[in-house]
Amino acid sequence: MDVYWLEQDQADVPADDSWLGPAEAVRLRSMRFAKRRADWRLGRWTAKRALIAFLRLPPTPPTLARIEVRAALSGAPEFWLAERPLALGISLSHRAGRGICAVAQSATALGCDIEVIEPRSASFAADYFTAREQVLIAEVAAAERARILALLWSAKESVLKALGVGLRWDTRRVAIALGRAWQLQSDEWAPLEARCDEEPLFEGWWQQSGRLIRTLVSSPPPDLPVALRLDRT
Repeated sequence: MDVYWLEQDQADVPADDSWLGPAEAVRLRSMRFAKRRADWRLGRWTAKRALIAFLRLPPTPPTLARIEVRAALSGAPEFWLAERPLALGISLSHRAGRGICAVAQSATALGCDIEVIEPRSASFAADYFTAREQVLIAEVAAAERARILALLWSAKESVLKALGVGLRWDTRRVAIALGRAWQLQSDEWAPLEARCDEEPLFEGWWQQSGRLIRTLVSSPPPDLPVALRLDRT
């Protein structure tokens, strides 16, 4: 199955709000804190630009304003265009001023996440990872521990998004298998697998660039993720 993705930086988001729809503008005004507003605008901008590229629509403010990302009953995001829902898979994530959006042709189970490789507390692994994952974490060199923690955590986040449950689930119910590819220092996509209660659940991919880890999962299994191209005109 083809899955497409787009990433945007905080600097890509326009200073004005002409690309927001009326309901979105109202919601934005209701947010009190600047960081919350900035993160929300980044997520919406990334999603709208992804849909523009996916459907090959003109990247004009009126077109962008007709696109909305609404929450389904589960809380998962949905694309709406001109007040009509689109039968597309969508997942969003943002971290450290970067936003990512994944899009699939059908309304399939889809999840993506972006994480920063950074130090985490000693209790983090015990609180959120399975016994087998904790063994893997303990066995890696200290210099690699932050990387494997970020990768496993990001993969779990992607899976929980694809399931539509978010962090309402105990993250230890989801077990991530990476194979040997996680040891490679490469910006190429590498495969991963997720199981729940020992049953196959999702397949997907992960990628690292600098201090950022990206993960993407879906059911049916995704082919190699395809980067969306933006029309800069």
